Amino acid sequence: MALGKSIAPVYIISGDEPLQLNEALDTVRKAAFGRGFIDREVFYVDGSFDWGRLLEACSSFSLFGEPRILDLRLSGKPDKEGAAALEAYAKRLPDDAVLIVTLPKLTATDQKAAWFQVLEKKGVFVQVWPLSGQPLIAWLDKRMSAKKMLADRSGLLILAARVEGNLLAAAQEIEKLHILYGPKRISDDMIRKSVADSARYDVYDLAEAALQGQITRAHRVLQGLRGEGIANAVVLWALARDIRLLCRIKHLMDGGEGLESAFSRQKERVWDKRKSSLSTAAQRLTLDQAHRALLLCAKADRMIKGMESGDTWEALLDVCLSLGGEPVAGIIAGTG
Repeated sequence: MALGKSIAPVYIISGDEPLQLNEALDTVRKAAFGRGFIDREVFYVDGSFDWGRLLEACSSFSLFGEPRILDLRLSGKPDKEGAAALEAYAKRLPDDAVLIVTLPKLTATDQKAAWFQVLEKKGVFVQVWPLSGQPLIAWLDKRMSAKKMLADRSGLLILAARVEGNLLAAAQEIEKLHILYGPKRISDDMIRKSVADSARYDVYDLAEAALQGQITRAHRVLQGLRGEGIANAVVLWALARDIRLLCRIKHLMDGGEGLESAFSRQKERVWDKRKSSLSTAAQRLTLDQAHRALLLCAKADRMIKGMESGDTWEALLDVCLSLGGEPVAGIIAGTG
């Protein structure tokens, strides 16, 4: 995405591929921040959203007098009131603000709507698309290169077949390869082994069971992962990733946000498959309990790195026990 030497007053970012959508948003946001747009106001548009808030932000000054980013996130096309508000915004663009609108894919018909036409004339439209074929291979290659990893085209094809165009899954597979092997040339066999590891005992299944408080199942999956020779660092990564996300959601909820609103703030990180287990954990656990689980992750990390003595697999089980509200001393009995 070309941002040039100046920032446009409006950016419309549209598409149904969440990772690219979020990364495009981050690119614009960072560029604006680098040009002095320090403050940011985020608006999550749902059925009860008051569009007057956007127009008020348009006509008011930042609390500290700094240029602002108005981050408007829609889950669908704007309704009649929203379309009118966006047209009104375009007619009196504030000098001290950049409006970034993110929303699902806009069809050719959607792009003929008056609100879109008037906004696009004032700024930049970015459409992100799902990737497949050669563009997906190129994306995987670039993503691995950013981690200082190299793979042959044959290996990239194996990865592409595994993720089936899901870039969030692809990013996670690449992160897992980096944890397993570090910055080096990644052979086809390394990629096959990583893919095969996921096929039998999945680290994501472990995180799901632990978040749902299914201790017996979590213990069984953890034993399976250990028996299959899965790297303990990969197991820890999957647990810690979801626990950090849980902490962010719980923090928002403790600040007065509803569960769905807290999820919408993290939508680029929450797949539908993960939402159920995270919802269960968010309603079942306190923020202190989530923080305790994260501290146990840190302990396991020190063991993996040789900075603390102890059995790493018992430490990983302690993380699961903590999420289930169980004592963290020893191994639970039985495999269920």
